[in-house]
This record gives sequence, structure tokens and C-alpha cells, in this order.
Amino acid sequence: MRRAAVGLVALAALIIPAPVASAGPPSTKGDDKVIELPGASSAEGIAEGVGTTFFAGDLMKGDIFRGDIRRGTARLFIDVPDGRMAVGMKVDVENGLLFVAGGFTGQAYVYDTDTRKTVATYQLTADPAFINDVAVTDDGAWFTNSVKGELYFVPVDRHGKPGDEVRKLTLKGPAAETPADFNLNGIAAVRGGRTLILAHSANEALYTVEPGSGEYADTAKITGDKLPYVDGIVVKGNTLWAVQNMINQVSRVRLDSRLDSFEVKDVITSPDFQVPTTGALFGDTLALVNAKFGVQGASTYEVVLVDAR
Repeated sequence: MRRAAVGLVALAALIIPAPVASAGPPSTKGDDKVIELPGASSAEGIAEGVGTTFFAGDLMKGDIFRGDIRRGTARLFIDVPDGRMAVGMKVDVENGLLFVAGGFTGQAYVYDTDTRKTVATYQLTADPAFINDVAVTDDGAWFTNSVKGELYFVPVDRHGKPGDEVRKLTLKGPAAETPADFNLNGIAAVRGGRTLILAHSANEALYTVEPGSGEYADTAKITGDKLPYVDGIVVKGNTLWAVQNMINQVSRVRLDSRLDSFEVKDVITSPDFQVPTTGALFGDTLALVNAKFGVQGASTYEVVLVDAR
């Protein structure tokens, strides 16, 4: 746990250029809805569950909250053992599994969304590591590492059981670059999992990779405008939502059919955003978690619901 605590301080120092506005009560302006994560000491990840259910994490403690966007409520769902972190997360709805990236621990966790039990824990890599986000496919889950040009795959068999062996995929090309302390970040699976889209915070860019079955894979840039502070990404069809944490906005972009280029179609903002990091899509509603990195006096953490269009 001490290593995680030191790492979190390092994370804040590395990605936060200066303190932003002091925290206050959630805004009631506009039509946006704010759902508090009661008792959370920090936040970062959010994932769509069944129906209107979402899961969100306490970054520092690793605890998992479950909420409902229709009811506008959330509560502590899983009180995890000490020493874990909860960064990006995704739900395998068919198998009732919640995959969670473990940040500086270098680990990944799988929880049962019915029993709340830990199904599996994986040591994806040794130091240095910041396991940042995860994408679920039909046969497993891919995790990003922000300090290495690597992805990690946890397989899930046809019975819905996570496998024992982790596959490491070493990236080549521009997405493998590590010019800053935080590089690879958000990840999304498209084309039935045959292609992955990667967000690269340091390069302010999006990339594609076709993981195949080998140990190495080439990456290619999706050309378009720079996306400063890009963090988590959400993809549906040819639309991608890029969460840009420190500038409190989400860029809605249109991907071309070949995933060669994109165009920013709209920028979504809200008076309730306080460093949103990741998002989950529920129809025409986008749910984003406020991480409040660098926000002075932050004591509560919440999910903000905005119009995805």
C-alpha cells in the first residue's frame, strides 16, 4: 500500500501542471445530473453494467461502487483488500465479470458482479508500471501500461472463466513511444476485438493496433487534431468520445471507416466537470467520473451525466 501511496503522489505531480479551481458543492446548473460516490476518497474509473447500472472505483483504496444512472444513486459495492488500486475498468456483461486496472501495483483484478468476490488477480508486469485502462472483447480483456509500450491480455474461456496465463504484447511504431511519464492511456476494442484503439496522453493522439496472435504488433496513427490531456475513450460505431481530463471536456469525434483519420465534431463541457477521466455510454447519455486531480479541498467524488450528443 505504501508503494501505491507514493505512486499516487507521483501521478499527481506528473500529470497536474498546477492546481485547478477549489472544490465546492456539485453544480446544479443546466440539465446535467451529478451522482455522488458516498465515502469515496478518490476516483478515476467507470464502467457500464447491465441496463442503467454503472461501476466506479476509488482510485487510492481500490474499492468498487455500484450505481444507477436512472435512479441517480450509488453505494459501496466491494470493499477490497488493502494494497489495491482501481484505475480504468470494464464489465464483461455476458459473464458477469468486472475487470479493473491496478495502476502502480502492476496488477489487474477480476471481480464477480453478482457475488462481489475476487475471481482472479494478475501480476501483469513488474516495475515500472501503471496499468491504466482496459477493454473487453469476446474472449478476454486488454490492459494498457502508461510507462511501457506494452499491452496485456487476460483470456476468458467459453465458460466465462478467466485463464491463468497472461499474454504480453510488445508494441512497435508510434504508440510504443514513451516521451513522458504517462503515455498509453485509454483503450477500446472495435471490429469484434480484431482491432484496438489506443489513446496516448503524451502524444495527444489516437492509434490503432491489430493484436493478432504474436508477441509484437505494429501501431498506426489515426490522423486528426491533437487531443490534449486525452485520457479514457469510449467508442460506438464510428463515433469516439475522448475524455480530456485537465481541460474539463470531452471531444466527440467521427472516425473514418478505415480508422485512418478522425474529425472532431463537437466538444462536450459541463459546469460540473472537475477533471473527468473516464466515461461510460448509456444510450444518449455519457457518464463521466470526476477524478479532481489537483482540485484544492476535494472531499467528495461523483459521476456526472451529460448528453452524449
